[in-house]
Amino acid sequence: MTKEYTCIVCPQSCSLTVTEEKGEITVSGNKCKRGAEYGRNEHVAPKRMITTTVALKNGTIRTIPVISSDSVPKEKLFACLEYLYGLEVEAPVALHDVIVDDILGTGVSVLAARDAERAE
Repeated sequence: MTKEYTCIVCPQSCSLTVTEEKGEITVSGNKCKRGAEYGRNEHVAPKRMITTTVALKNGTIRTIPVISSDSVPKEKLFACLEYLYGLEVEAPVALHDVIVDDILGTGVSVLAARDAERAE
């Protein structure tokens, strides 16, 4: 089985060809080791970072940007987003505060991506 991917690890955006035969995975088209690793991972178990916003209660802004501490399995991405869209956190919030620990059992935390003051 052969699949084509575009590497997103660096700005070169290499066109990768990933071939799986008899349980062995080979990657071609990469210009660096990181591209080969990305191709293998994308073929076997794709993951994505989460970046979104969460509603903020009693803050000087209405929503707080958040980012995951690591990548989550791609098949859980939309469930994680749906969970975050249903949250409302209380101001104040500091940069890197944990908004959700171990989101949906992935072992990944969701962190505040900026400070947010409490409204007076």
